[in-house]
Amino acid sequence: MLRYTALRFGLIVASFGVIWGLVRLRLLPAGLGDSNYLWVGLLALVVSAPLSWVLLRGVREQAAKQVAERVERTRANLVAAAGEEDEADEAARAAGEPHTA
Repeated sequence: MLRYTALRFGLIVASFGVIWGLVRLRLLPAGLGDSNYLWVGLLALVVSAPLSWVLLRGVREQAAKQVAERVERTRANLVAAAGEEDEADEAARAAGEPHTA
């Protein structure tokens, strides 16, 4: 997951650099007044989104698998813990101990 985030951030930075260079060469408009960096930043975000969708597909799928595996492990641990708790509760009831919540 960290790898995908780092690559995505790098793609945004690279897009910012390319767009900033195109603005400095006057191939793209510079924005209004002092909004040059805001314009370049927003345009870099817009440009990097479809690029990351295509270029980072494999890394994104690996990150999604890792997250899904982690969720499944957590779910299994919760089910196991609930089962142990139920068994302890049943054992306490069988021993005649009062139920505590």
